Amino acid sequence: MSREFSVLIEKDEDGYFVASVPVLRGCHTQAKSLDTLMRRVKEAIELCLEVEEPVSNEFVGVQRVAVTT
Repeated sequence: MSREFSVLIEKDEDGYFVASVPVLRGCHTQAKSLDTLMRRVKEAIELCLEVEEPVSNEFVGVQRVAVTT
């Protein structure tokens, strides 16, 4: 059975790409390249699914918010 998951990807201050899967608590990984990151996140998802079922969150989107500091 094939399943699809939304993956959030950010780049940290050290240049690493960091991926997290919001519907799988604690499911995240990092890598120096996007190719490596995608391989690792697939593996992380498979491992997370062995111990838990996804929560029923639906990804809506990302919004930028400006604040004055």
